[in-house]
Amino acid sequence: MTDTATSPTTTDLSTVVINLMRGPVYRDSHERTWNCLLGLRPQVADYVKIMNLEVFVDEAEGYAFLRSRPTDDLEESELPRLVARHRLSYHVSLLLALLRKRLAEFDASSSDPRLVVTRDQIIDMLRVYLPDSTNEARIVDTVDTNINRVVDLGFLRRMQGQENVYEVRRIIKAFVDGQWLADLDRRLDEYLEELARVDRIEGDG
Repeated sequence: MTDTATSPTTTDLSTVVINLMRGPVYRDSHERTWNCLLGLRPQVADYVKIMNLEVFVDEAEGYAFLRSRPTDDLEESELPRLVARHRLSYHVSLLLALLRKRLAEFDASSSDPRLVVTRDQIIDMLRVYLPDSTNEARIVDTVDTNINRVVDLGFLRRMQGQENVYEVRRIIKAFVDGQWLADLDRRLDEYLEELARVDRIEGDG
């Protein structure tokens, strides 16, 4: 359900900040909060600055979130972090990168604003980067664990009424930047070479 769109007032400031503290705000699912944020953006920025945070807004893609402010000041750098850093496993990081790459390819070939993928498609994306295994159930379990983690992080959203179907959230573009994506093919080639080397060693052992 979306919020009812109204003109923002200063009394909406706390509501906007509270929603941002809870997680990303999306234009398509938080319509009223999104409109208030756009109207009160300078006030929101000043409000969260005292907590060593900044608000990132991508109006074109329709999302906003809070992140820690970059700082070289020692005193400020020692402040407690309100936005936690997530330690990601290799395969979760890999899935994020592959989804980001799929989104870039999708945008280049389609005018549809939403990229939807199935679990089977995600399994196919990841399979080549997983160690060889005859245990299909183990592969599926591994992929499901990674998918659930990415859902929890907010980069995938389960489609209502459709089992094992997901929307790739465009906020992923803010976390997997263009430079990293440009290096992705090289990184993946290096990983596949290492995976092949390990397989050869194990095969000779």
